[in-house]
Amino acid sequence: MHRVEGFFREITRWFRKREDQTAFRYGVAVAFFGVALGVRFVSDKALPPGFPFLTFFPAVMLTAWLVGLWPGIVCAGLSALAAWFFFIPPAFSFDVSPPVLVALGFFLLVSAVDIAVIHGMRLAQEKLSAERNTNAALVVHQKTLYAELQHRIANNLAFVASMLTLQSKKLQGNREATDALTDARRRLETLSRIHRKLYDPDNVNVPLRTLLRDIAEDVLHTRDGRIQLEVEVPDITLPAEQVMTLSLFVVEVLTNSLKHAFSAGQGAVTIRLDDTKPDVFVLSIRDDGPGLPGGFDLAASKSLGMRILHSFARTLKGDVAFTSERGLKTCLTFARVA
Repeated sequence: MHRVEGFFREITRWFRKREDQTAFRYGVAVAFFGVALGVRFVSDKALPPGFPFLTFFPAVMLTAWLVGLWPGIVCAGLSALAAWFFFIPPAFSFDVSPPVLVALGFFLLVSAVDIAVIHGMRLAQEKLSAERNTNAALVVHQKTLYAELQHRIANNLAFVASMLTLQSKKLQGNREATDALTDARRRLETLSRIHRKLYDPDNVNVPLRTLLRDIAEDVLHTRDGRIQLEVEVPDITLPAEQVMTLSLFVVEVLTNSLKHAFSAGQGAVTIRLDDTKPDVFVLSIRDDGPGLPGGFDLAASKSLGMRILHSFARTLKGDVAFTSERGLKTCLTFARVA
């Protein structure tokens, strides 16, 4: 069935491409009329009396659909004349008796209705096709502008990061200020890389597992084999805005692990996402470092990293919790987006 529909669609498209060729259009009308006339002659003895117009209706309808209004009218006129002369008794004459004129009138009326309906369908289809082409062009233009915007944003982030690098070199004597600028630069560079990755047109349908693995490897530099990474995330896709915040959350946690858990540059990290609950996702990130220091009060902590993590959790309409057992486990519970 689909093959038949595809065939007729291609045939229609082939004829529509030649609508500016007037001779071709009227030639098609004459050709369809000729085929209908030939079929009517061949089947004349097989048909009962009273069907002089039988084979001409399909010719008129096909002509009107494939090559337009006026060729359809020409085909209808030729068909009426041929049926009148050859197949309405007395044959080979143009009898003008009332029954003959009534039969011709009905044929022309039905043909006119068919042609009018088909012409309306053609106009509607052409309008729909034009709107689809316009919408497709607008979508392409929108995607181009959006990609350009994201590219500029990523470039601006990278530029600001480079400016922070230059500024930190001027503050070599101030360790605290240098560390703050270096930390800000790293965050901006990471944000720039994530931004490029997430808004790359080639990554539109990339599963979350692949994105998180790439981002984690980028932060941990696991390709040298010193930090083992395990990612247990289902092959799901989330909205880009949610993925961006989630990625930044993962980056912040892993950055903290690099600072505090992997001071020697070695260790293991496991990233898991539990999607079995109906309303929320649960993301857990565990490292095998020493965990939280003794007496550390999470509720009273005012460190920048903790504030950033809680801010990301609020953006995702979720909560973050920490467990210090055989390393540090960070759990983010966030709402599903319908």
